Amino acid sequence: MLLYLRLLKESFAFAMNALRNNKLRTMLSLLGVTIGIFSIIAVLAAVDSLDRKIKADLSSLDKNTIYLTSQSFGPSDIPRWKREQFPMVKYEEYQYLKTALTQVENSCFQYFTNSQNIKFESKTVSNVNMVPVTYEFVDIQRMEFDEGRFFNELESNSGKQVVILGHDIAEQLFENTDPIGKTVRIYGNRFTVIGVTKKKGSGMDIGGGDDTSAFVPSNFLRSLYGDNNENVLCVVVIKPQKGADIAALKGEISQKLRNYRGVKQGEIDNFFINILSGLTDKIDEVLSMIRFGGIIISLFSFLVGGFGIANIMFVSVKERTNLIGIQKSLGAKNKFILFQFLFEAIILCVFGGIIGLLIVWLLAMLLTNLLDFEFVLSFLNILIGFGLSMIVGLLSGILPAISASRLDPVEAIRSGM
Repeated sequence: MLLYLRLLKESFAFAMNALRNNKLRTMLSLLGVTIGIFSIIAVLAAVDSLDRKIKADLSSLDKNTIYLTSQSFGPSDIPRWKREQFPMVKYEEYQYLKTALTQVENSCFQYFTNSQNIKFESKTVSNVNMVPVTYEFVDIQRMEFDEGRFFNELESNSGKQVVILGHDIAEQLFENTDPIGKTVRIYGNRFTVIGVTKKKGSGMDIGGGDDTSAFVPSNFLRSLYGDNNENVLCVVVIKPQKGADIAALKGEISQKLRNYRGVKQGEIDNFFINILSGLTDKIDEVLSMIRFGGIIISLFSFLVGGFGIANIMFVSVKERTNLIGIQKSLGAKNKFILFQFLFEAIILCVFGGIIGLLIVWLLAMLLTNLLDFEFVLSFLNILIGFGLSMIVGLLSGILPAISASRLDPVEAIRSGM
């Protein structure tokens, strides 16, 4: 055992000495592996960071929440021309389903619509995400408030001109002034501020709920736009009861709405029942495809780096043929020569991997500080980087090392004369 440890130690020392004596060649060899490791780990870190961000943003939402609308949130087998003929979900259908469905905790009517400018005195906030909804929305989204409240059933049904501002919107418009009771202008009309949401940070809440949104009664927009307008997409948001059979609920929604609309047997549904869990599954599929594609592309640069290391190692064997012959004539075993060159290749690749990981880490820190997005270099990705470096070093160095270990000592010494 001690003999093998000594053999490994001496082989490592010889490898390090060879790398120090050929600094330029070592640096050029490192470059290929560094680029390869950087490419693969950068892709993995970026996709993992995006995945973590999406899951964190959606964690506060009930993934069984159902969005009933005329459009699909994901890929669909129904041709586009046919989807475009689907009628909008109507307010009357929301009212019908609200009383007709079982296993439902709550439901609301919502418009997905264009952003608007909000004005208060001389100040204007542009491109505000407008969320026209009915009063049940506050319970479905579990909204919290810094000040004030959400609009009630009476205000919702009458389409009263009241508004709840997102935290950032209220801060930009009113700064240190209390916004409750103040009047702002939206859609060319005066709205009274009755609430300000609690700050949540950036997120991906479907239909609003973040700090840059404004919430108004959907019936105001109905009176403004009517029931069929290309500027809006009507949605019925349905929150199932806890423990509800989602598949059965989807079937019930389909059957009730088909009957209400008079869809004939054998005809397809002219609406889509979108479930948030299905959307997250689609997101996972897309991220997996991006990750796989990025790795495949990055492996080509890794392959070039590996060939570069192998080429350099063959050159190194050629240059040190005489030295190998002398070492063998003095009693060096084949294993010693093999480990000497194998360690040299592995050390080269590991150093290249460390530099690549360091560049990824520095880039992640820089982008995290510059952008409103946290890039994370996980411990698993670091392990993958080190593991790939060692594997490339082993594969690149094994043939040159074997060829060096098999050299005949006499022939090797003679070739150097």
